[in-house]
Amino acid sequence: MKSRTYYEILGVSRDASIEEITIAKNALAKVYHPDANAHKDIDTTAFMQEILEAYQTLSDPEKRKGYDVQLFGNPEPVERVFKTFKLEPEEKTAESVSFVTYWNAYSSLNEILEKSLQLMNREEKKKSMPKRLLGKLGRAEHENTYRNRQIAKMAREAVQYITLLKMAEIPMEFWNDEAMNWVLVRWGQKPGNDYIALFNRYRVQVEQMKSASEKKKLHSKNRQFHHDLKKLLSYALEG
Repeated sequence: MKSRTYYEILGVSRDASIEEITIAKNALAKVYHPDANAHKDIDTTAFMQEILEAYQTLSDPEKRKGYDVQLFGNPEPVERVFKTFKLEPEEKTAESVSFVTYWNAYSSLNEILEKSLQLMNREEKKKSMPKRLLGKLGRAEHENTYRNRQIAKMAREAVQYITLLKMAEIPMEFWNDEAMNWVLVRWGQKPGNDYIALFNRYRVQVEQMKSASEKKKLHSKNRQFHHDLKKLLSYALEG
């Protein structure tokens, strides 16, 4: 098997910024840290070492420059259209994109959803207040407008990540922490594996290993996630 580059290990593009590299490293560390997998009887020490080795090189400008020369024979990064956290997939095929990119897309989507729910809940509380009370609070209209703009911005960002996940043909039933983390760990054990096939393996495991109550709980969490996501998108349109 062809060895992966440090960029492929972290799931970032060659022109990724230090911030993108650090975010990718931290995200992977949460999944691959040996302590997080001890109870699963999975030894991820080697993967964690690989991640840290890649990060130590790519986060150091001088080491990264030397690595690029050794790897590409060109000290200057070529122009790339597709970046780790940018949605411009027409220049890349699904097979050439690291699954880490999709994992990061889901994580970003989930984070956006959590933040937007807090804002939407505040807005709904304000709407339930009597107009007379709102007037006494002062600046209510200005605050509502600012909050609506924030929600609309989050909705636009969410659409980008949703589109990326759909273009990757990852079924929406797997847009949850358990499924995405399960596949990421297995994909990292054998890079280049078909992640869709891994999701199908995960589905089989859920059917065979989880109790009826566990399946019901997982289904309920997935349904709530998609309900909240739909709320974000529709709320922004109404606002």
